[in-house]
Amino acid sequence: MSRKIRYGMVGGGRGAFIGAVHRIAAAMDQQIELVCGAFSSDPQRSRDSGADFFLPPGRCYGSFEEMIQREAGLPADRRMDFVSIVTPNHMHFPPAKMALEHGFHVLSDKPATFSLAEAKALAGIIKKSGRLYGLTHNYTGYPLVKQAREMVASGQLGKIRKVVAEYPQGWLATRLEASGQKQAGWRTDPKRSGAAGCIGDIGTHAENLAEYITGLQISELAADITTFVKGRKLDDDGNVLLRFKGGAKGVLHSSQISVGEENNLNIRVYGEKGGLEWHQKEPNTLLVKWLDQPMQVFRTANGYLCPAALAAGRTPPAHPEGYLEAFANLYKAFANHIRAVLEGRRPAKNDPSLDYPRIEDGVRGMAFIEAVVASSKRNAAWTKLAV
Repeated sequence: MSRKIRYGMVGGGRGAFIGAVHRIAAAMDQQIELVCGAFSSDPQRSRDSGADFFLPPGRCYGSFEEMIQREAGLPADRRMDFVSIVTPNHMHFPPAKMALEHGFHVLSDKPATFSLAEAKALAGIIKKSGRLYGLTHNYTGYPLVKQAREMVASGQLGKIRKVVAEYPQGWLATRLEASGQKQAGWRTDPKRSGAAGCIGDIGTHAENLAEYITGLQISELAADITTFVKGRKLDDDGNVLLRFKGGAKGVLHSSQISVGEENNLNIRVYGEKGGLEWHQKEPNTLLVKWLDQPMQVFRTANGYLCPAALAAGRTPPAHPEGYLEAFANLYKAFANHIRAVLEGRRPAKNDPSLDYPRIEDGVRGMAFIEAVVASSKRNAAWTKLAV
């Protein structure tokens, strides 16, 4: 198949943040092209945004419903192949459902849906449709995160005993949403964000990273979430104890009121033989620690890395790679999978070129959110994930 994979975007128009990130990531490997979009709930803003991207006026739609219906009616050699959803959380499920039911694949920003019930319903729709669904937990796209995952999976660290995942930020240390700031506004609004604020926005990233690297699933948790900023409707800080299937224990904290912190996602994993440590602020470095050897420093793009980590890199050693490239790795993997489907190929189940989060990760993320909220309401009582 000698063409690019075509996509349409829902959300991400003028004034949006994450839409631009997705568009850059999708374009990075020259495998995917934006052909249409419904970029805003305001039809005129949507059309104006499409003009900004030099799309034909006829492919700039006033709503996602119009986009999906019209695209489904186009000839196969013109219509989009998948939909990218980059809206606030409450608008993840409706376009995903409609796109799948009209024969389109879906790649959605996280969390998967507004609620666990919606996530489970979406899983059923995906299975029935036979279409692909991906979730942009972008931190799984970093080369050294893939290296860490391979080292755990191959047993180099021994049986995992403890996991510490942290995601502190400080940008919501004041009531920024009251100023009209768009990103703060929807993230602190339970009608658009869902049952949780900080936990849903960034706590799910820490949860997903812990499960991705270790290959272990959280079975139950004890959580204490707090709303420190007066007048805020959702949590802005959370502390969670974790129990994993298989016996490992963990600690997870996420915060948006940790003054001075940026996007300081980091993780430490400790096994019987060794441990590892990775920081998103220094993503090209992985620290590996041993019982009886000096600490090792692994660096992106060096030949000693595992094949998956090497494939995820784009530049020679010491050239910075980060957030956008990690996002791009998920888009590339999703496009690879669509291309295989279109060509009638059946790739191997664990093909590293198709490594992107699926609906199962989305369901687990929503179960994590709801378990945290439920636990905190019961004074940090141990609560099982309802998956």
